[in-house]
Formats: sequence, structure tokens, C-alpha cells
Amino acid sequence: MAVSSSGIVAGLTAAALATVGYLAHQASQTLPAGLGRAHADATPAADVSKAPPRARKDPAALPVGSGKGARVVYSLRGDRVWLVGGDGTVTRTFEVAPSAVDPAPGDYSVTSRSNAVTGSDGVPVEHVVRFTSVDGVVIGFSAAVNDATAAPPPKAHTGGIRESRADGEAMWTFATIGRKVVVIR
Repeated sequence: MAVSSSGIVAGLTAAALATVGYLAHQASQTLPAGLGRAHADATPAADVSKAPPRARKDPAALPVGSGKGARVVYSLRGDRVWLVGGDGTVTRTFEVAPSAVDPAPGDYSVTSRSNAVTGSDGVPVEHVVRFTSVDGVVIGFSAAVNDATAAPPPKAHTGGIRESRADGEAMWTFATIGRKVVVIR
């Protein structure tokens, strides 16, 4: 049986449309928070953020004046981190649970890393990226192995800024020794 060229074209077009549809679905599943459209049935949460007005409008927007070049930006008020590439493009942003001890705003560098340790609060953590210390308390980003991102107990004197395991893996890959860390209010 002979196949006509119009049949071949129709088959190729259908295959291309199916591929594009599949890839669009995959891309929509990996969008950073805040980039997708809101669902019609979504109920807005009460605005109790301690973040400045800019962040309440678009918490994922990179703060103006947060430096230049490749860097990690950490907002104390917004409890948010941005991983910024050398060209100034945000490669990832995510919320974190703050440590009990905050670093002062300023520029730092990643000083040490540990793949897996027990945090000062007794929680097993992974992908630890340290960048400063305050009064003997080491400050850094980490992910709890059980994926808990709860803030430390109020009286705990810890410096672990907790992130999800997926965010911790992204931080681990991005924030190598010497990487700039910018802490902002």
C-alpha cells in the first residue's frame, strides 16, 4: 500500500504537536513558585509577612541593590533566598526557615560545606553551606534529612537556615567555596 506525502505530513504534524504538548506539561510542572497563573479556586492567604512592600507584591522578585554577579541573596525580612547567575538572572528562588541567630546584612563568601552532619539542634542535615559566624554560632544553609523546615525552638542558639531538600540540593550545586553571599534586610 502506497503512502501519500500528505499522510506523512499529517503524521509528522501530529507527532510534533504531541511532543510540544508533553514538553509544555513538563515545563509547567517545574515552574518556580509565583510564575504560574493563579487557580480560580485558590483562596488568597492573609498578608502577615514581615517582608517589605516590594516583596509582598512579588516575593520572588530579586531585591534591587542586592549586588552584582553570581551570588546567593538572603533576605532576613522576607525569609527568602535567590540564586543569581553571573549574568544577573535568578536561577532559583525559595523560602527558608530562618535561624535563631541572624547574620548582619552585608557581603560574605561561602567558607565551608558539609554533605551530611547533625545540626546544632540535633537534627540530621545535608547540603550544609556555611558563610559566617555570629558570637561563635556558625551561620549557614542546610536541609533537614527528614525535609522539615520548621524554625528552631525559640531558646535554641542555632545558625542553621533551613531549606527544603530540593532547594538544599540546588544550593549545594550553586554555592561552592568562595561563592558570594549577600545578606539583606
